[in-house]
Amino acid sequence: MNEHVPLIVVGVVLLILLIWFIGNYNSLVRLRQHGKESWADIDVQLKRRYDLIPNLVETVKGYAKHEREVLKRVIEARNRAAGNNGSVASQGRDERELVSATRQLFAVVENYPDLKASTSFLALQEELTDTEDRIAAARRFFNANVRDYNTRREMFPSSIVASMFKFEKLDFWEVEDSSQRAAPSVGL
Repeated sequence: MNEHVPLIVVGVVLLILLIWFIGNYNSLVRLRQHGKESWADIDVQLKRRYDLIPNLVETVKGYAKHEREVLKRVIEARNRAAGNNGSVASQGRDERELVSATRQLFAVVENYPDLKASTSFLALQEELTDTEDRIAAARRFFNANVRDYNTRREMFPSSIVASMFKFEKLDFWEVEDSSQRAAPSVGL
């Protein structure tokens, strides 16, 4: 019986290591999936914004016919952002351009009192403001998931499992320009 004790001890130690290894691996997979899922939530809100912008542009077009350059810039920025399936950083860059173009559009609207009073324009403004708030909330949720994943990925001893299975670092979705940290002002 005494001769089997070392084998049992080695077996228990190996079992504990295997359980630890599987637990860390599964934890990293779960956190990575949370990051992907939260990015999908952002994507839903961005698509909602992309669907609103052409309606907004058409409404403005009826009142501000000679503002073609601004309207063209908004549509081009919207199309670029909507077509971007690249990295988080790439998407963030296109979104910053879209927000900037949308702000310029709302600056133009200030010159058209009839447009500012239009019920369809006001409804679109409200919808866009709501969408911007949803995007901000989804971005916070995404960044929290990225933080949790990256922290787990870098902490010892989880970092051993992460490096063995090439769990790549996820990027935060950050707004670089502090003036763009707020949602576009669409109030009158």
